[in-house]
Amino acid sequence: MATFRLQGSKVLAVDMTGDTVKAKNGSMVAYDGQMAFKKMTGGGEGLRGMVTRRLTGEQMTVMEVKGQGTCWFADRASEISLVHLRGETLYVESSNLLCTDAGLRTGTTFTGLRGASQGNGLFTTTVEGSGQAAIMSDGPAVVLRVTPQYPLSVDPGAYIAHQGDLRQDFQSGVTFRTFLGEGGGEAFQIRFEGDGLVYVQPSERNTMGGDV
Repeated sequence: MATFRLQGSKVLAVDMTGDTVKAKNGSMVAYDGQMAFKKMTGGGEGLRGMVTRRLTGEQMTVMEVKGQGTCWFADRASEISLVHLRGETLYVESSNLLCTDAGLRTGTTFTGLRGASQGNGLFTTTVEGSGQAAIMSDGPAVVLRVTPQYPLSVDPGAYIAHQGDLRQDFQSGVTFRTFLGEGGGEAFQIRFEGDGLVYVQPSERNTMGGDV
């Protein structure tokens, strides 16, 4: 299995001995050894994944990298965090997914009324199985624990990903900016309940606040 490691906070190094990884198309910045690169259409599993992505707008153009040596990945100087999956599912915005072990399955899932978040529609990308994934954030990602006693509300512009036994609820009306007396804020919050982890970034992506 390929070995993921960070070189600094903005570059992912992947050591491969004949292994294969899937990475965001165009994210390779350097490599040594012998590598083969193949562009993959879609990013989900097979034809169904391709069709699902076209219908939902959850776009993710991926390349398959296979070889012997080390390959380095980065994207627009984004901060990178490593996520270790052990038979779990990671739910992540497609624009925040950098690289995964080839053995991890990717797809899309319906997450409810979240249409204002970056215009990504009502679906999000899933990564399932056992292995490593690298996710990106605008600024260092913050990992927040959700427990049954302590649910969590998140600004949709700051949300990156989540994992664990979590339920999502999309609450409209009261918003962070409205609460602070500022207009034009998000028309809803994402509320998580259960037991798991939520990844947020300290910088909001552009949203279409008030449209939902």
